[in-house]
Amino acid sequence: MSNGELLKIEPLELKFAFELKKQISCSLQLSNKTDAYVAFKVKTTNPKKYCVRPNTGIVLPRSTCDVMVTMQAQREAPSDMQCRDKFLLQSVKTFDGASPKDITAEMFNKEAGHVVEESKLRVLYVPPPQPPSPVPEGSEEGSSPRGSVSENGNGNGSDFTQVARGFTERSEAQEKSSEARALISRLTEEKNNAIEQNSKLRQELDLLKREGNKSRGGVSYVIVVLIGLLGIIMGYLLKKT
Repeated sequence: MSNGELLKIEPLELKFAFELKKQISCSLQLSNKTDAYVAFKVKTTNPKKYCVRPNTGIVLPRSTCDVMVTMQAQREAPSDMQCRDKFLLQSVKTFDGASPKDITAEMFNKEAGHVVEESKLRVLYVPPPQPPSPVPEGSEEGSSPRGSVSENGNGNGSDFTQVARGFTERSEAQEKSSEARALISRLTEEKNNAIEQNSKLRQELDLLKREGNKSRGGVSYVIVVLIGLLGIIMGYLLKKT
């Protein structure tokens, strides 16, 4: 923080969780340490890169004011991840009842005899926050990662509910899988039985066809023999007469 006589600034380092192609913001808090109205103005060495809201304003006596600094989305990251941009915050006492519209550039002109307090702010790039681990780690050595247990032996209610729900879902999935396998097995067996019955029917049909052919051939032969015998008998009788 700053030890200036007018404003206390927190923090004195602007830390941006750097990510490519993403706007990043951080805030400053200005606290008026006096009983006077204090005007402030924020400057930067790279004004196209940053947006400061508000960049000028009034901090009421013994009050605070928040300033939001937004870094525009960057397409490239510095090779050493070091930022050389700087900010300068100027503050000066003004008349009672002053408002932001009363602020002028002349108020911060030291050459005009105004007592201007200045604080320099550094810019730092820090790694972006990491997403939480999907598997919680135990807070103490030997503790179980499955959830905390209270002193009376009862587990965390929400964790128990999630575990029970997961167990139920797995049981239902296993049951459905078993039913599906049983259905597939039954259908396969019925298909094989149908194929076997079809094969037997074809064999029996072929056998009937062959026996029918044999039967027709035997009847024809008997008829021929009978006709022959009848002819012999008739011839014999004719000779007798």
